[in-house]
Amino acid sequence: MANTPSAKKAVRKIARKTAVNRDRKSKMRTFIRRVDEAVASGDHAAASAALKDAQPLIVRAANKGIVHKNAAARKISRLTKKVKALEA
Repeated sequence: MANTPSAKKAVRKIARKTAVNRDRKSKMRTFIRRVDEAVASGDHAAASAALKDAQPLIVRAANKGIVHKNAAARKISRLTKKVKALEA
């Protein structure tokens, strides 16, 4: 347990930041799931629209350090590949 005032403040700051990061990560996962569901339904228009919404959230999560930049690039690449496969 934190004893000094600065350590107590640090605990409060970490708790706030953890909550923000958890919310951002959850929102990113929700948008990724929407793309996957649109791909599963076979609707190319809905899938590409969902990808267009999800991509900025994934990039933002990478910029904020919530996910690694390579992991974000990989997620975007794989989702794009799935959506493009519907086109054919």
